Amino acid sequence: MDIMDTIKEQVENNTVILYMKGSPDAPQCGFSQRASQAIMACGRRFAFVDVLSNPDIRANLPKYANWPTFPQLWVKGELVGGCDIIVEMHDKGELQSLIHEAVPESPEA
Repeated sequence: MDIMDTIKEQVENNTVILYMKGSPDAPQCGFSQRASQAIMACGRRFAFVDVLSNPDIRANLPKYANWPTFPQLWVKGELVGGCDIIVEMHDKGELQSLIHEAVPESPEA
């Protein structure tokens, strides 16, 4: 599968996905750390892709998204933005609303 098809599939098949450096539990840069913490604070599950361990995605996602930097947050197939936008939306309460609308709370098993 072509890398652009892989990215498209990831974006379309994950309601909330964060492309970041590292993982939410072990971010590899401050921007990724701040972004993932803001998203985790919303209390919903989300997917992530570590672009450091996926060099093809790291090289091609900026072309796919027309957004040059990481992290990148996608919700329901739409690019929300990078760290500054994510943190600003979190501070205003907009991020939680967006994520809660996209990912309804799942009943506990």
